[in-house]
Amino acid sequence: MLSHHQIVSRRMLLGIAGVAVLSSGSCGPSAGDRSTATPSGPPPAGTRSPAAVPGPPPATHQARPTVDPLFELGASDRVVALTLDDGPHPTHTPEVLELLHQHGIQATFFLIGENAAQHPDLVRAIAGAGHHVANHTWTHPDLRHLPDSRVRSELERTSDLLQQTTGKPVAWFRAPGGDWSDVALRTCAELGMRPMGWSVDPRDWACPGTEAITSRVLEGIRPGAIVLNHDGGGDRSQTIAALRGYLPVLLGEGYRFTTPR
Repeated sequence: MLSHHQIVSRRMLLGIAGVAVLSSGSCGPSAGDRSTATPSGPPPAGTRSPAAVPGPPPATHQARPTVDPLFELGASDRVVALTLDDGPHPTHTPEVLELLHQHGIQATFFLIGENAAQHPDLVRAIAGAGHHVANHTWTHPDLRHLPDSRVRSELERTSDLLQQTTGKPVAWFRAPGGDWSDVALRTCAELGMRPMGWSVDPRDWACPGTEAITSRVLEGIRPGAIVLNHDGGGDRSQTIAALRGYLPVLLGEGYRFTTPR
């Protein structure tokens, strides 16, 4: 349990929102990284009707029911999930891992395959620390505009690499930008994964300022929330600073962090 002097009050953090930017690094994508497209929120209940799969699935994959993305945990107590997209990044991912270690928090890292291929040691470090390693496609494309074969390649190639690197099968998938398509959901199921969205989006990928990221998380948090942050795709120093601010506040308010199973 954090001491009184370690806990920054929610009121103080929210009160200074928008006044100053603690870190104003460039937000442009670095080499090998891709910034997330404008995320889309949870679809209205009952609006998705996945297309029927014509014929049997490929013989190498077991047919599984297509399910909608998980947007919330459905918890009644103060349990939430922290997720990080677009890594691994050689600078920011180790910083996130250190922060999570300090606070005893486990998170889910949705990794881009081409980044994971460049930094396999970081992939192993994430898994070795007890965090979930999850699939965020190979090149971070908009899956809605790709042919079926390319969608499968983006997901399958990434899952194969992550499993070879960590020795564990990949359980979760997230579509870049939250842009889900019927083909992506079907392929996700055929590869034995479940789709995960989010319910709290501080839009940190756009680098709106540390104060904005912090206030958006604290204002949107609720029991069962899935929080979206980014450790890759460009300069994420604002995200790192925001994590330093809001993680101890949430812990001080009795929130517990989990990794969806």
